[in-house]
Amino acid sequence: MTAQNLLVELLVEELPPKALRRLGTAFADTLAAQLKALGLAPADTQVTPYASPRRLGVHLTQVAARAADQAVRRKLMPVSVGLDAGGQPTPALLKKLGALGLDATAVPTLQRAPDGKTEALFIDSVTPGATLETGLQQALHEALTHLPIPKVMTYQLHHGTPLPGWDSVQFVRPAHGLVALHGSAVVPVTALGLAAGRRTRGHRFEALQDPIEIPHADQYVELLRTRGAVIAAFEARRAAIADQLKAAAAQAGSGLVAIEDEALLDEVTALVERPNVLACRFEPEYLAVPPECLILTMKANQKYFPLLDAQGRLTHQFLVVSNITPADPSAVIAGNERVVRPRLADAKFFFDQDRKRTLESRVAQLADVVYHGRLGSQGERSERVRAIARAIGERLGGAALAQAADTAARLAKADLLTDMVGEFPELQGIMGGYYARHDGLAEEIALAIEDHYKPRFAGDDLPRGNVGTVVALADKLETLVGLFGIGQIPTGDKDPFALRRHALGVIRMLLEQHLPLDLPALIEDAARTFADVPGFDVRPVQDELRERFLPERLAGYLREQDFSAHEIDAVLALHPRRLAQVPRRLDAVRAFAQLPEAEALAAANKRIGNILKKAGDATGTVDPARFMEAAERALWDAMQETVPIADARFEAGEYRASLQALAALRAPVDAFFDGVLVNTDEAALRANRLALLDALHHAMNRVADLARLVI
Repeated sequence: MTAQNLLVELLVEELPPKALRRLGTAFADTLAAQLKALGLAPADTQVTPYASPRRLGVHLTQVAARAADQAVRRKLMPVSVGLDAGGQPTPALLKKLGALGLDATAVPTLQRAPDGKTEALFIDSVTPGATLETGLQQALHEALTHLPIPKVMTYQLHHGTPLPGWDSVQFVRPAHGLVALHGSAVVPVTALGLAAGRRTRGHRFEALQDPIEIPHADQYVELLRTRGAVIAAFEARRAAIADQLKAAAAQAGSGLVAIEDEALLDEVTALVERPNVLACRFEPEYLAVPPECLILTMKANQKYFPLLDAQGRLTHQFLVVSNITPADPSAVIAGNERVVRPRLADAKFFFDQDRKRTLESRVAQLADVVYHGRLGSQGERSERVRAIARAIGERLGGAALAQAADTAARLAKADLLTDMVGEFPELQGIMGGYYARHDGLAEEIALAIEDHYKPRFAGDDLPRGNVGTVVALADKLETLVGLFGIGQIPTGDKDPFALRRHALGVIRMLLEQHLPLDLPALIEDAARTFADVPGFDVRPVQDELRERFLPERLAGYLREQDFSAHEIDAVLALHPRRLAQVPRRLDAVRAFAQLPEAEALAAANKRIGNILKKAGDATGTVDPARFMEAAERALWDAMQETVPIADARFEAGEYRASLQALAALRAPVDAFFDGVLVNTDEAALRANRLALLDALHHAMNRVADLARLVI
């Protein structure tokens, strides 16, 4: 079959910028997958997606004009059903053949072949391969149907429809053109009321030719670039912007760099078809405003890239990615400088106004701010966070830390009532830190207010200092316990209150900051603060949050740290209360698993667990005087020598040494099971042996449940 490169392009109105990259990838991948499934494109076809503000496209190599025919063998029925004793077709077989458009003349062509324990009749046929026109039409339909479109538009068709102005279609944006070229030939397919051709359009303002005729699929990119002033590929356009940002920053001043923001870079890539980076500036007086405010307004509202100096400080210059390239860019530069000025003036006004009142003076107003319809106001929430913070502070550092944490927790939410945070909610906490310093509060209090939302996302920094850690823990525990207590439990992919993120934040702080805190006790402290909340139920907190939700998040976190599922299962099976111990326990389990005695001891431990489970109560005291066999006395003597060493190492937190000490028990344990009958008929002797195994089981499973290591 003739193979040529294939180009498909859908020309549309401006697509949603935050979704463009995903739309382009999905369009190309789905179309390519469909053509591969139909045998029209080879498995190693090179797929090149195109995505610009006004187009989605894909280029595929070595696409056939028609897929190869396929031999098909179809089972009809068992031979015993299809043929009578004389080998003649039965009515059942003739009826089946008739349904396939065949008659009795096809019987001699049928094949007999084993089918399980019976012999069946099969018919061989050849299915013609799909043509590119048919296959591409199907693939195009699938690609457009399964695009991850956040919201569709309904619009009327005015051409190529029986009822112009009345017939309508739905798509993310109105479509105006369709290109489908197989080599130099147009593939006659349709989509969204459009018939495919070879004409496309370039840049709205700077195209040298409009429309642009594409003679061959392989000329698309070059013609769009030279005649249409468009860089079609998203990644190529993104790389061009990154290079221009770097060059423009260097030209703007020695040591200057554009702020790094991958999401912003993706967004501006989706806003322009031929980027042109220009350097602009604003009045230096605005630098008196906290840099987070200026950076946020420039990035979020204007899509600008602020410039930082060699020390990482914000300068009064910024870069704009323009979609036009005039000979004299001064008007574009002046226009962007004029637009940003009111934004910065607003930020300065908010900052100046907010500092006229202290954070303390705003606390009482939190009672008027609704936190949750069933959990009360932000004022009530702040009181709960304070109580939890005091309890954690007492556990972690005594009265001084508890007092500092209480102060920070009381003021932590006050910046929600400031003008700056009202305009830029992303700055909550950050602005509280600035205002706390302005009010003359201690630096540790200001840092705690600033950091108490951390970590805000995966990989974010943890709070700085003990006070910030205590308040951040209290804030997240209050959220988790409160929402679980009123039944707001995440399900599937629905997590409107970001409880998974809060849980991971608690886990990260406890583990990565090595906090010697008892997690179940912290949850109990938090639950007590909801005692007066109507409708609060502590059972979901205990059953769901403590027993399922947090352990699942913890297991997921540990898997990302390259611990195996067996290692994690072995340690978490003991429900360790202090999470800071978990990584060291996992390291100990991994080291133990490398010992030559590990496999036998883990198997023996599993056997002991099964014996004790069947026996029921086996918690009696071991009486050495009742030993009847040398093997049970030898095991007891070995335990007297080994277990105290292992226990001492365990209490000292030396988990690896504790498990390694237990390796000496392998030989006496093996000998015990070889020479001792545990479930003997004599009750007293049986109870004593079960008590011995119970003591051994307890000694072996202090670091982890070693039976879980058995694969």
